[in-house]
Amino acid sequence: MKHRFLACALCLMPFTAQAQASIEDILRDHIMLRFETLAATSEALAQTASDDCEPGSEALKSVYADAFDAWVSASHLRFGPTEVEDRAFALAFWPDSRGATPRALATLLAEEDPIANAPDSYRDVSIAARGFYALEFLLYDETLTNAGNPAYHCTLIQTVTSDIASTSTSILKDWQNGYADQMLNPGPDAPYRTDEEVVQEMLKALSTGLQFTSDTRLGRPLGTFDRPRPARAEAYRSGRSASHVLLSLEALRDLAARLATGNADLAETLDAQFADAEEKLTALNDPVFASVADPQSRLKVEVVQQAVDKIRETVTQELGPTLGVAAGFNALDGD
Repeated sequence: MKHRFLACALCLMPFTAQAQASIEDILRDHIMLRFETLAATSEALAQTASDDCEPGSEALKSVYADAFDAWVSASHLRFGPTEVEDRAFALAFWPDSRGATPRALATLLAEEDPIANAPDSYRDVSIAARGFYALEFLLYDETLTNAGNPAYHCTLIQTVTSDIASTSTSILKDWQNGYADQMLNPGPDAPYRTDEEVVQEMLKALSTGLQFTSDTRLGRPLGTFDRPRPARAEAYRSGRSASHVLLSLEALRDLAARLATGNADLAETLDAQFADAEEKLTALNDPVFASVADPQSRLKVEVVQQAVDKIRETVTQELGPTLGVAAGFNALDGD
């Protein structure tokens, strides 16, 4: 009841000068920084694969981890350049509830499809055979790492990494060559008509990022009490499931802090809530959420999920009204 009253009391607040000032800060130090890192680490990944494409290569797996970390840290920014030509899906086709990725890769390996020899044309393959999750199968899945001709497998890894680098670079260039300026200078002929719409987009990225982490990164392996689904955890083959939750929380914590600039009490509340969720996650010591299959241990994962949901409630009921905007609908909300 307290939160509902607060939201109502603030619902008529005008768009604040603090929110307007935060746009440039968020663009420069949150958004651009993340896409610059993604482009640089993806290029390093492609370069390493060109020299060493063995699935068991520790050097290759190391740069893969760096680039994947960079994507997860930027993955809540699903608007503008990441949505052009389905670039976000091309980098991260997950969840994959029907197993399209292993099927697509198995077909390429079995048929030795010549498209793997043409990096510039690889974008024409099934989107399930592209991006970080496809590369995870090629590097970590026991069946696919040993499938097909080793030479073709090597070429496929090189082409997938080249495609990741190309996509990441295209996203960054679009931000550098106009989209950032359009967010800084909204108007009738721009994607955003007002500063309020720009901040609303940023708030939606924060809210949706929290929802995806709760419902998908944590919710999918949790399944139900009677039917937990540990094999549905994100990137479990490479042992990255929990680290993806932490990376996401760290990135969203940074965005929340920048949006809450000008409201010290709310900023402090959000920071404490993020710290609580991160501490609970770290205390699990469960890299792939295998503990969801144990009735007593799964409660600790549910507690992490509840902590994330608490943050999202604060963002929706307090941060949004304070900024004078609402997060609005997103693709995760359904019909």
